[in-house]
Amino acid sequence: MAEIRIENVRKEFAGFVAVQGSTLTIADGTFFVMLGPSGCGKTTTLRMIAGLELPTSGRILLDGEDVTMRRAAERDIAFVFQMYALYPHMDVRGNIAFPLRCQGVPRAEIRRRVEETARLLRIGDLLDRPVSGLSGGDRQRVALGRAIVRQPKAFLMDEPLGALDSEFRHLMCGELRDLHDRLGATTVYVTHDQLEAMSMADRIAVMNHGVIEQHGPPQEIYDRPATMYVADFLGSPPMNFLSFRGAVRSGDRRVVIDAAAVPVPELHEDRAEGLLALGVRPEHVRFDDAADLRGAVVGAEYMGTTQIVTVTTAAGALKARIPANRPVRTGETVGLSFRAAGLAVFDAGSGRALRSELYDQVRHG
Repeated sequence: MAEIRIENVRKEFAGFVAVQGSTLTIADGTFFVMLGPSGCGKTTTLRMIAGLELPTSGRILLDGEDVTMRRAAERDIAFVFQMYALYPHMDVRGNIAFPLRCQGVPRAEIRRRVEETARLLRIGDLLDRPVSGLSGGDRQRVALGRAIVRQPKAFLMDEPLGALDSEFRHLMCGELRDLHDRLGATTVYVTHDQLEAMSMADRIAVMNHGVIEQHGPPQEIYDRPATMYVADFLGSPPMNFLSFRGAVRSGDRRVVIDAAAVPVPELHEDRAEGLLALGVRPEHVRFDDAADLRGAVVGAEYMGTTQIVTVTTAAGALKARIPANRPVRTGETVGLSFRAAGLAVFDAGSGRALRSELYDQVRHG
């Protein structure tokens, strides 16, 4: 397997910039997920790594070797698409064996590797079945088998579970991660689904309009979003934003929202008077009768052990995840307090998170 490095990669299509100067390193053996909405540049980036698109500028290195201008066939990378792209006139065995036959691998070696791959994917009993009669999940396993049997340096997957229903997707997420761990593979996986990303990835890159807004371990990105975009994209419900106007200084441990002092992690930078936003995850909201910040309950969604309660305040609406047995009534006024250690303060203009104890503990911890 191999390390993948992308250095200042840019891709333009007839004046449209699809990827803007992306730089990142995907370590050997990592399950790396590129996450973002349609049109953000994640698939274009994946296709450039694969050699299906050439970058306008920048470099791509595979295992330390510059492959920027090499064709896909010269990169020793396997690609798995959303649509299975199986050969309907072949059985499962023929589909998995196809890339080895193209390489001229001896027949006995092909048989050994196909059967070994089928055992790994738990489809050994399907080898002589036609692919046309298989379920969506089994077809995707066959597509994965065709990639695995080549024993490439890296696997690239473009929304491979997108055509499956929700039950199969959940099942396949677990199987893909288990397969990755058994192979020790370098895997780059593209999806717009945050649940897929959070459940499988070692590291995630969140993209927006061709820019990598943040990359790192899933929990770090969730707990310490670098921008309001990342904070809003990850989480169900996503992070709340309470707007307020003011100035902050390095060393401040509270901000003032609607005349209420709200404790926050110690800030480590100054910000002149302007529009700011306090970022609060729903699970960090508490109903507190003694709190100065007040809001009105406008609705609640029962989720089993918890409920999602929507509250309107003078600084904007927020959602709170609280125990299901806590009674709430639409229209009642509640006090709001927050778990201070998990709060983020953003510059509302740029969307960037201000440096604070929350963020700097990652750099120094």
